[in-house]
Amino acid sequence: MITNPIFKGFNPDPCICRKGDDYYCAVSSFEWLPGIPVYHSRDLVHWELLTHVITDQVDLKRLPSAKGIWAPCLTYCEAEDRFYVVYGVMNSMNSRYFDVDNYVISAADICGPWSEPVYLHSAGFDASMLHDDDGRKYVVSLEWETREGYEKPGVICVCEYDPAQKHIVGYPQRIWRGSTDRGCIEAPHLTKRNGYYYLMCAEGGTGYNHCATMARSRHVFGPYEADPQGYFLTSTINNSNERADPDHWKFKYFNPESVLQKSGHASYVDLPNGETYVVHLTARPFVPDLRCTLGRETAIQKAQWSVDGWLRLTGDSPLAQLEVPEPNLPACPLPDMPSWDDFDDGRLHLCYYAPRILPESFASVTARPSYVRLRGQESRTSLHKVSILARKLTSVYTTVTTAVDFHPEVYQHSAGLIVYYDNQNYVNLRKTYSQTLGGSALSLVHIENGTKTEMLDTRTAVDDSQEIVMQVVFSGRKFHFAWAYKCTDGSGDACHGKLKTSELKQIGPDFDTSKFSDEYCKFGEFTGLFVGITCADRLLHERCADFDFFNYEADETKGVE
Repeated sequence: MITNPIFKGFNPDPCICRKGDDYYCAVSSFEWLPGIPVYHSRDLVHWELLTHVITDQVDLKRLPSAKGIWAPCLTYCEAEDRFYVVYGVMNSMNSRYFDVDNYVISAADICGPWSEPVYLHSAGFDASMLHDDDGRKYVVSLEWETREGYEKPGVICVCEYDPAQKHIVGYPQRIWRGSTDRGCIEAPHLTKRNGYYYLMCAEGGTGYNHCATMARSRHVFGPYEADPQGYFLTSTINNSNERADPDHWKFKYFNPESVLQKSGHASYVDLPNGETYVVHLTARPFVPDLRCTLGRETAIQKAQWSVDGWLRLTGDSPLAQLEVPEPNLPACPLPDMPSWDDFDDGRLHLCYYAPRILPESFASVTARPSYVRLRGQESRTSLHKVSILARKLTSVYTTVTTAVDFHPEVYQHSAGLIVYYDNQNYVNLRKTYSQTLGGSALSLVHIENGTKTEMLDTRTAVDDSQEIVMQVVFSGRKFHFAWAYKCTDGSGDACHGKLKTSELKQIGPDFDTSKFSDEYCKFGEFTGLFVGITCADRLLHERCADFDFFNYEADETKGVE
């Protein structure tokens, strides 16, 4: 059996495609770079993070939290033997004017190089592309509605794309307003099967009333008929009418009988053996808080096509299942992302991200052998250039440990370990220069919905001649920080795998894990929690910190309670 979610932590809006015996799934990345992670599998059971699509194609600096790269559509055009990615860059949501620019790029190899982005339109978000069997291409998206008196957020529209002219043909035409009355239609994917154009959408908002629906037509521009069942995938069974409410949270539709919540925003893949699987967005909240610290994740369901040509989950229910039968494919295990990283292999692993800028712009694994060197830049609250090298939190039972060699000279210098939701919500255990103590010191800084608390009672003088081990321990609803001097064997080398230390001492209080979530954080809505290492030099942007290792130990067998 496959146990969901298959991509734990911040991995929303999945889009799956197949080339031969290989399956690829892309997810959203918002303000984090590198952008658009792509996972690879050959059996739909074992997955590896294979590559990222977006590196230097976009400028995300100064974009607020939860903006950036939304809902990529990854497709494979068999006639061209070429991959395509359509993605949107959300620039602003001010006053509900969703200013998004949609682009298309392509590559002969899933790992690139990718072509230069071609601008499509700015009609609305969640754009995707169909490669028709006659060689024509169509772009479908939400058309964002701003006018008074019209249903929000809008309807689904479609237009043709001319690859020779690199331009859409005419204006997008409205084709669909939903198969249910849950409202908040979005995430359209257009596919062709047995002579029908199938339009898969998400409805109900990307919250607790989320679902996946389908419609079909003999013609791209319609008219479309609704699936008579309404929705084929959800976490809550109801016939609600929420068209008048554009809010996407819909907490009242939480289903206490389901571990997987917010299920919707889906795409499907047909296997050569006749089986069909659906990947979809989901989330696992703390209860009763209904806060999803791990963000929106990706799950998979087994499906089948009914005799009358509609997609149905296997079994008798459209509810997303925690455990799913494996496909009839040869098993193909793939390497897991390593928990221990001593930065010895001369490159940054794919699991590391930075907000708004590429990690390589401030992080080097060659400047000092067996260390990663971070060059300090702006404060962690900045939307511009921030030196945070982080991993996605994949379990609320995780321990992260690092060791830092850092010599601050002024109070604007700091480096350490960070738990980071966004620039207005984080906790940072830092080594900095204390003018009061006349030397280096550890202390905690907590930013909660924009309010900064310098936890002066945690200030502890430390010896600059020794590296500092820092640790954060997540124990479900609570997490805390600890520290110690790094143990050495007398030769200057750390003992026994660099993790043997004197007894780690907790520093500061326990923090509420659930607060670092879409539902609690006021300035973000769609991402998830990261944990990483960081350096700041708010004076000259040149002071560096060297980190000896990064150890990420997650117990992903435990859920969220």
